[in-house]
Amino acid sequence: MINYKEKLHKIKAFVFDYDGVLSDGFIWMLDDKQAVRCANVKDGYALQYAIKKGYIVAVISGATSTSINNRMSQLGVTQVHTGCANKMDTYQQFLKANRLQPDEVAVMGDDIPDYHILQHCGVSACPADAATEIKEIVDYISIFGGGQGCVRDIIEQTLRLQGQWFHADAVNW
Repeated sequence: MINYKEKLHKIKAFVFDYDGVLSDGFIWMLDDKQAVRCANVKDGYALQYAIKKGYIVAVISGATSTSINNRMSQLGVTQVHTGCANKMDTYQQFLKANRLQPDEVAVMGDDIPDYHILQHCGVSACPADAATEIKEIVDYISIFGGGQGCVRDIIEQTLRLQGQWFHADAVNW
């Protein structure tokens, strides 16, 4: 079996689930029916930096919320797919639209709806608090939980390995 770090050399794109990966999985429901999610600023920094370095970044989520779209827009993530009933269909469209091979993509998911796309990518990863079924199939389990730095973890490992982390432009948001 190939070590996941060897696979990171080929990565050109990242795909993330939102709830449980980019957020901590807790949703606060306000009286006006708006959902509030908690996100990690270090994850946000890594997302925008990966885009700055030329990586393709996408979100594929079953959730629908303007807060997801707003947060991703602030970070420069333009490929945000929410309300996905079948994530594999969306993932295949993402690959085709971006002319990517599965082995060029790192995917991070945390629960059963992410299962199939995690089986069809170059590097599969999950947060420390992912569902057991997901932990059993991924290449890498972050030491960080969802919404607690797991996104930064896989992005930073990839960019460091490819010589793209912490250049002179890293200090500019």
